[in-house]
Amino acid sequence: MAANNNILNYIREEIFPTAFCPGCGCGTVLNCFVHMLDKVGIDKRDLILVTGIGCSSWIPSPYLEADTLHTTHGRPIAFATGVKVMKPDKYVVVIAGDGDLAGIGGNHLMHAARRNVGLKVFLVNNYIYGMTGGQVAPTTPTGVPTTTTPYGNPEPPMNIAEIVTAAGADYVARWTTYHVRKLMHSMEQAMKKKGFSLIEIMSQCPVSYGKRVKLKKGSDMLRYFRDNSVPIQKTGDLTEEELSGKIVIGKLVDRERTEFTATLNAIVEKREKEVGTS
Repeated sequence: MAANNNILNYIREEIFPTAFCPGCGCGTVLNCFVHMLDKVGIDKRDLILVTGIGCSSWIPSPYLEADTLHTTHGRPIAFATGVKVMKPDKYVVVIAGDGDLAGIGGNHLMHAARRNVGLKVFLVNNYIYGMTGGQVAPTTPTGVPTTTTPYGNPEPPMNIAEIVTAAGADYVARWTTYHVRKLMHSMEQAMKKKGFSLIEIMSQCPVSYGKRVKLKKGSDMLRYFRDNSVPIQKTGDLTEEELSGKIVIGKLVDRERTEFTATLNAIVEKREKEVGTS
């Protein structure tokens, strides 16, 4: 996808080239996001970005040109909830990693979905704590060796998208960095939802994760995503064993529940009428 002047309006050109490792998927996510913003025609003054700590946190901070909160590790959802309560008319977008949002900040993620806070969350899942040296994450597949599980991870990985769906989010989808066009379309759908929206983006980290599973190049991991992804529409006839190790892609849920800040503001307005605003 070639850049144009509209795309450049959303990025900080003076920061480039990026600091992403060779083969990293974060550049693809950044590219998809700005192209989606341009297509939808979102004014960057209506955009508030929130992130935490990790490689994917570099996508909004420093590369995107918009108001941005670069918060503490695991806390972007909590900060973003506060922003949405005070600025309900803005697009409040969280872009961060699996360790940040599902590991350290997992409780915030689950309850924001339950409350149906009108956040747009683009969770970049690279299966590991990449920036800090390759420690095991809640998304690391069973048996994969990491710096903190050198003989193999004994735990099953967390299914983020299904947990957020069960918690009550309005919109949940999962795509990989191989499925660029479909990821962009899904981002567009998420931005248009009123309630909590999450896209789990399976992304390659050849440096800290790929080398541990014999996928040392970004292209190796992209081929893995291509060959091991199963559209959700085709899972009905497959057994649990046949789906083991596969990446189920597509839209998991799309529904309309009352958004949190709408309920909160209705309570505030009712109380103000009862007691007066003076």
